[in-house]
Amino acid sequence: MTRPDSRRPAAVPAAFAGALDLSSLKRPAPTAAPASAAPSAGAAPAGGAAPAGRSPYVVDVSEADFGEIIQVSNDVLVVIDLWATWCEPCKQLSPVLERLAAAGGGSWILAKVDVDANPRIAQAFGVQSIPTVVAVAAGQPVDAFNGALPEPEVRTWISGLLDALRERLPGIAAAEAAAGGAVEPAPEPEDERFTAAEDLLGEGDFVAAQRAYQAILDAEPANEQAKAALAQAQFLARVDAHDPAVVERADADPTDAAAQLDAADVQLAGGDIAGAFDRLIASVRRSAGDERTAARERLLSLFALFPADDELVVKARRALAAALY
Repeated sequence: MTRPDSRRPAAVPAAFAGALDLSSLKRPAPTAAPASAAPSAGAAPAGGAAPAGRSPYVVDVSEADFGEIIQVSNDVLVVIDLWATWCEPCKQLSPVLERLAAAGGGSWILAKVDVDANPRIAQAFGVQSIPTVVAVAAGQPVDAFNGALPEPEVRTWISGLLDALRERLPGIAAAEAAAGGAVEPAPEPEDERFTAAEDLLGEGDFVAAQRAYQAILDAEPANEQAKAALAQAQFLARVDAHDPAVVERADADPTDAAAQLDAADVQLAGGDIAGAFDRLIASVRRSAGDERTAARERLLSLFALFPADDELVVKARRALAAALY
């Protein structure tokens, strides 16, 4: 996924550069936008009618009215969701996009396109797989992504686009002003699967918690939140099984490779993060074969508990590279 720099206009990925070709459609974009095409702040856009109960900022678009929604992109950001009824990842992503569009208050419009019913729109964007999501501004695609991304990543992507395009598309600022400032996305709804897993963690049932997080990953392999939570549950299960005295044993016998692994877990759980990393790096330096591999893999598993740009993780990664090579 590409994330536009908020300090400059978003750049279209090479795969979509020049892809927008309305000439293949029966009804090209009109030469002048009709009065209803450019939404005023808080007004619904032109395009297909929204079903009852759906946000006015989410519209179904066909080849017949595609030109109108492209005209709307001269005023606000238009995000085009290319989907199909048989596409399972689409069923995960579309509700996320609809929820964020409703929370956007008209600062951007979600245009949903069924690619089976409207194949020429998909052709115009050069779509090779779905779901594909394309951001359009001033009549041209400016960014895109494929696949069902997690909601936090989609939210970040849209926020970056709004920041990059606010000065170019007047409707963004108008909608935000009508809402009393920059529109904040609605809070992400609570996922009952995570709630249940967290309850298991709180009860100390680490094995069941691991199974719960793994079930989420089995259904959504790209769910980064579940990956991180599973790593934490695995770590807590290990620490729970360790004897706290293992740190003293490991200090007394640095050649006890298994003790070094357990001692690093206990140190990290106690807040001595740098000490845990240093212990395993030292073990990598002095060991070989399977013992060295085990120390490296344990260190990598501990890195996974922190953001990749964490200062201690970055420093330890450099030290690990030096120890290995």
